Amino acid sequence: MHATTANVKTRILFHGKRLSIYLVRYPEGHKVVPHVDMISGGRLYKLNCVLVKPGAGGEFICEKNLFNLFGRLIVFRPDLYQHRVSRIERGSRWLLSFALTRP
Repeated sequence: MHATTANVKTRILFHGKRLSIYLVRYPEGHKVVPHVDMISGGRLYKLNCVLVKPGAGGEFICEKNLFNLFGRLIVFRPDLYQHRVSRIERGSRWLLSFALTRP
């Protein structure tokens, strides 16, 4: 199965000046290529809560995490460190993501 970003379902739960909250569903076959998130200024922090892990694959890999609890709760700086998600081999991955921008 081949998935594209069109198959990713993102719901914005909250969008403010400094904080945004997203619920994201990544389908089977999807992967996130290595990247760094670009921001116009300040520092970006993310807290990712993996609500549903896929049956196989879909592992989050980051150059440096600030905090990682069993691959379920992850705090990292996406603006500084390259991160990716391996291909989801079976099932889907549900993520609750909090993005905080600091000046």
